[in-house]
Amino acid sequence: MTLDWANVVGLIGSALFLVAFAYANASPQMDKVWFNAANLVGAALLLASLSVHFNLAAFVLEACWAVIALMGLVKALRDRKAVQP
Repeated sequence: MTLDWANVVGLIGSALFLVAFAYANASPQMDKVWFNAANLVGAALLLASLSVHFNLAAFVLEACWAVIALMGLVKALRDRKAVQP
């Protein structure tokens, strides 16, 4: 394995997933906007990595993860806007 740009980008995406997961488990009150944004960016970075080193199973997982994170982000932003005066 070479440490090319695709692998570096994929590792950064993986790190974002891990940070978001740790945050969700450690935070007494999770910020859903930050959590979903981190997951969306992580999925996008992994999808970019997969465009070079393709793996169908990982691609399907990351595409679904990105869609779910995008839906969660939209909902969290709407909820946040509804609460603001």
